[in-house]
Amino acid sequence: MHPSVLDFMLARRSTPVKDLAEPAPSDKEIETILTAASRVPDHGRLTPWRFILYRGDARTEIGEALVKRAVEREGELPETRLEQERNRFSRAPLVIGVVCVPKESPTIPEWEMFLSGGMAAMNLMIAANALGYGTNLITNWYSDDAEGRRILGLAPQERVVGFVHIGSYDVELVERPRPALDAIVSDYSGPWEA
Repeated sequence: MHPSVLDFMLARRSTPVKDLAEPAPSDKEIETILTAASRVPDHGRLTPWRFILYRGDARTEIGEALVKRAVEREGELPETRLEQERNRFSRAPLVIGVVCVPKESPTIPEWEMFLSGGMAAMNLMIAANALGYGTNLITNWYSDDAEGRRILGLAPQERVVGFVHIGSYDVELVERPRPALDAIVSDYSGPWEA
């Protein structure tokens, strides 16, 4: 029994990205976070995910590229929107991209590989939270845009699981409403009947 782990999981919550600040995790802490992220169910041991670290000046360069791409997609944009795009990857001191890397398999469907990536993202967040950092997982428009994915370092066949924004915080995290279990849990009662 690990009651402290259970208590931690029952209290886990995301930190608003605007509240994430320096310092970011150290290289050693990042190694620990990514090692924990890699310890997830992985049918067939395919390792169908990888991680991209966005930090330092790369975050600003990405922001400028996203501004250009947003204008290509949507036309002229107000300055507030341009600034929003410019800061997408600069709001937190570290962003870790969790990327689904589909592998050829005659028996394992791609959706299982994507789910494994989702579990890696969750483990990543829990590990960062356990080290005292705040996290927030975001996807946004560029995740579904081929050129957006290319800008962010993904190969054409790869897909975004999520971008985990990580940093320190000194605000009290507000609990949000959670679903009532009786609304989301049922005992099996046979095949679906319309």
